[in-house]
Amino acid sequence: MGLDVESRRVVEVEEGGTVEELVVNVGPSHPSTHGVCRVIAHLDSEIVTKAEPVIGHLHRGIEKMAENRTYLQVVPLTDRLDYVGSMYANWAYCRAVERLASIRVPDRAEYLRVIVCEMQRIASHMMAIGSAGADSGAVTQFVYAFDQRERIIEHFEELCGARLTYNYVRPGGVSHDLPEGWIESLLAFCESHRKGLDMMDKLFFGNVIARGRMKGVGVLSAEEAVAWGASGPVARGSGVEWDLRKHDPYSVYPRLDFEVPIGSNGDCYDRGRVRLLECYESCSIIEQAIAQLEPGAIMADGVPRLLAPLPGDAYDHIESARGSLGVYLVSDGSPRPYRMKVRSPAFCNLALLPMLAEGHLLSDLVVILGSLDPVFGEVDR
Repeated sequence: MGLDVESRRVVEVEEGGTVEELVVNVGPSHPSTHGVCRVIAHLDSEIVTKAEPVIGHLHRGIEKMAENRTYLQVVPLTDRLDYVGSMYANWAYCRAVERLASIRVPDRAEYLRVIVCEMQRIASHMMAIGSAGADSGAVTQFVYAFDQRERIIEHFEELCGARLTYNYVRPGGVSHDLPEGWIESLLAFCESHRKGLDMMDKLFFGNVIARGRMKGVGVLSAEEAVAWGASGPVARGSGVEWDLRKHDPYSVYPRLDFEVPIGSNGDCYDRGRVRLLECYESCSIIEQAIAQLEPGAIMADGVPRLLAPLPGDAYDHIESARGSLGVYLVSDGSPRPYRMKVRSPAFCNLALLPMLAEGHLLSDLVVILGSLDPVFGEVDR
């Protein structure tokens, strides 16, 4: 559909007289919508008076489909939720299954999950930071960020044979152990990635044009972030110090030392730079996890291919690159989930768009939407 004029309407003004309102469709195929999202933008000249996100173009009924598949067969479906961060959806779902079936995951598998999900955090944030560059005219930033992302994807391909939908985390553990030389290569990446982050911080976040496009744009207060259920870098950019790895710790995160970067202004700039700073912390987490990694099993003993947990329900959540990602499962004692519900951070964060975009320019709408880092496979499901 692209950027098309839908209609022109004449709106009465309280002071008397009229003003011409322009209603524009942005998307769902427009690249600045970061996926198959349609935004109906109401404009007074170039000022956004109202922005309505229209979702559902990527709805596939994954939660309903899960009711007709075994617990193990659902794992590949979770890859298709947040397809920029598939490892997270794998892990959140598997943790809910393990809680439901009382499965204890071996230590080595827990460390491998932490390592691959911190790698996934870097890859996802590089997508978000690169897109922030493209949205604001800094195409060079986009290229540099995707170069860093590609190095992570190459490691994933070597680990499990896939570049986007990994099916790596399984109920009870993980599908593959580490190939020879993989750890040494990953440690070398962490060292070089820090230098890449330094360069991108100076090139983009230190650039006067990027600062002008992002600072003071789409300001979200800490109180509003909490009230709207925002999480992840969107909330932390507003100064909300909340990270499930620290404040509701899971897996082996309590054994690891890291900081939670937060912003102060709650604008597009802070949300973007929080993601950059989180990549430094992810490198540190990966290095600590590798140092603590011991030989052992990568899958819990006695996990059958046809799991049939006792009747009951379970909820578990993790800190994905977009925030609090949760999965709720209900078992009726059969080999298939009776019900599955996903708590999507991308969906909750996207709900902020109408409030943040109002009063800004149409070009700012693009930057604000990108700063929320939506992935519409997870929004629509």
